[in-house]
Amino acid sequence: MNQSLQAIPPSSRQFWNETLAIFKLGFPIIATQMAQAAMGFTDTVMAGRYGDNDLAAIAMGSSLWMPVMLSLTGVLLATTPLIAQAFGGNNFNRIKQVIQQSTWLALVLGILAGTLLWHAEPVFHLASVDAAVTVISVDYLQALAWGLPATALYQVLRSSNEAFHRTQPIMVISFIALACNIPLNYLLIYGAAGLPELGGAGCGWATSIVMWIQFLILLFYSLKSRSFKKIRFWADWSRPAYRQQTEILRLGIPIGISLFIEVSMFTIIALFLAPLGPQIVAGHQITISFSSLLFMIPLSLAMALTIRTGYALGKGQPEQARFICKTGLILAILIASATSLVIFLFANTISTLYTESYEIQTIATKLLVLAAIFQFSDALQVTSAGALRGYKDTKIPMFAVFFASWLVGLPLGYSLGLTEFLGTPQGPEGFWIGLIAGLTAAALLLVARLHSVTRKYISDE
Repeated sequence: MNQSLQAIPPSSRQFWNETLAIFKLGFPIIATQMAQAAMGFTDTVMAGRYGDNDLAAIAMGSSLWMPVMLSLTGVLLATTPLIAQAFGGNNFNRIKQVIQQSTWLALVLGILAGTLLWHAEPVFHLASVDAAVTVISVDYLQALAWGLPATALYQVLRSSNEAFHRTQPIMVISFIALACNIPLNYLLIYGAAGLPELGGAGCGWATSIVMWIQFLILLFYSLKSRSFKKIRFWADWSRPAYRQQTEILRLGIPIGISLFIEVSMFTIIALFLAPLGPQIVAGHQITISFSSLLFMIPLSLAMALTIRTGYALGKGQPEQARFICKTGLILAILIASATSLVIFLFANTISTLYTESYEIQTIATKLLVLAAIFQFSDALQVTSAGALRGYKDTKIPMFAVFFASWLVGLPLGYSLGLTEFLGTPQGPEGFWIGLIAGLTAAALLLVARLHSVTRKYISDE
């Protein structure tokens, strides 16, 4: 084995070694993200089997809940590069401070996010959503609101463990959560074991319960883990500190806004499509659901790059950090090639997994083919953004995402989908063409930014 490795040119050997390091760190993250996405998949499928209105309600509710949840966790993702760099520099006191201050922040943000979801009903009225769908969506969101504080606290512990390169326990906990989610969905959607039949709203209660299960298990693990014994983050708990809170927010708010901008595009599109009928919304939701499932792979790669680059920079190795970024972009292209091929080949089969309605299947199949096209730009943009977070560079990427999403993708999608400005209105297909354009613009801008930042770090060194 050693002789075969020595026969490989040094540059190729370095690429292979880095790929293995990223895979070792990233595979559990992929499994974690896929397990979490699978919970959304099971929610959609089980609600869809219960009724078309419940499927549409989950679609509308998710279009509001996902931006709120991702914005919340996005801000707290600042914990990852801060701890990764401190870990690379063996600064354990710094790690303890970040965990404690991030926990205070998580409590506040979790309560605020839950309050927003609880009072979301006016949004559905403004969007002229069907009354029956609105009732189910509101019940679904109010159930989810109870779980958001747990999600926020869980994210802090998850980021801390992952920054320590401890990704396997998170994976195990995610599969436990998935195993809990499926029976809870069945019990609460259809009513069993003396529980009420809640329909689509039951998905919200099941998810909320699972959020608390995840947090409590990870808290127990972290308190017992040898990785945290040197830190003892639970001891000598400090009060909220303005300077440290400001540092976390300065890094985390752009991440949260970037995620909100990206996901809110899908929210706005769902609201624009709502007057066209629940079948259109359901077809759009199926496409989002499956695309999100595959998106977990490049997203996990991006999270691994945040950890790897942050750790390398903490050790004072900017050349190695740049090589990690290059390796990550190559892997992103390979991943996109595979996911795009899967969607192209199995678009019709995928749509039949979600619903028995032929009309919804037809809509979803057309949109899935378009989703296959943007796999490359989507993978490149999320990978570049993840690598930049390792450099604690979040503000410029936020503006790049804003430009690509709200000034390119959404206006073009609206023009193609609902107006005659560029020809006959194309409905949902027009919006997905806009998404392709927006993600391509984001990919170009973020790859260029990553190239600039990595070169600057080497020059400064």
